[in-house]
Amino acid sequence: MALSLMRLGFRSAVMNLERSAAVLSNASVQKQIKLIHTKVICNGNVCYIQTIQESRDIEVAEYAGALRRNYSKQHGRPEENRRKKESDSESDSDSDTECKGYDRSEFWRRKMRTVHNILDVDKDGLISFNDFLLFSERFKSLGNLDEKQAKEFSDIIKLTWEEQWGVIDPYNYVTVEQYLEDMNHMLNDKNLKKRAHQWLPYLFKAVDKDKSGYISVEEFKLFFQCLGLDNEHAAVAFAVIDTNMDGKLSLKEFVKLGKDFFFTEDETRVSKMFWGPLINV
Repeated sequence: MALSLMRLGFRSAVMNLERSAAVLSNASVQKQIKLIHTKVICNGNVCYIQTIQESRDIEVAEYAGALRRNYSKQHGRPEENRRKKESDSESDSDSDTECKGYDRSEFWRRKMRTVHNILDVDKDGLISFNDFLLFSERFKSLGNLDEKQAKEFSDIIKLTWEEQWGVIDPYNYVTVEQYLEDMNHMLNDKNLKKRAHQWLPYLFKAVDKDKSGYISVEEFKLFFQCLGLDNEHAAVAFAVIDTNMDGKLSLKEFVKLGKDFFFTEDETRVSKMFWGPLINV
């Protein structure tokens, strides 16, 4: 009898040891399994061994996916958000400068490429927020804006970027085609169109050196210098856009010309000269 009990106890102990060997907790697996070039992955009570290469492949795939999502965010609002208001926005049917649809003329596209090239201050083929800052600093460095105006100018530049292209990040940039698409969208959205280019008055005030409320041809040359253009182009452009030939531009005339450049596809408008010679590519 005693022998039978001893055998039964031994058998029970063996079974318990087998169960203990078969079932390992997450903590014990992590501590006990340490193989070279392997990695333990646990999900609940189930653990398995994954090679380091497989783990790296998964991490690379996840990182690439995150980059794609971040890239989408960095290129302005998502496509559906950029387009969703168009059907709800009223068209400026009373404006003869309105351009409808996405099939823009090559003339208009040349104008947009010209401005993209101007805003691309570091000339790397892309517009970044840093380019926006450099662009604004050129005008502020003239010293004609007071402290309040300079701050307002900086704030509007920042707001313009965030509304149009989203996050302020060194890796957030705008290609030529992206700029064309966004300018086209802006023209088809009444609310965006009204808010567009709010920084134009600050460009005027920055080059109005004598604070007369008007820009002379010499002050217009300062404007072109800040755009990275030469005085000869400035003199030619001023002679064309000064339609009443009074030798000066008022703030109202300046802003109207600056906006009309973006709004119209009419090649006869003098506003085509406002941002300098149009590029051919």
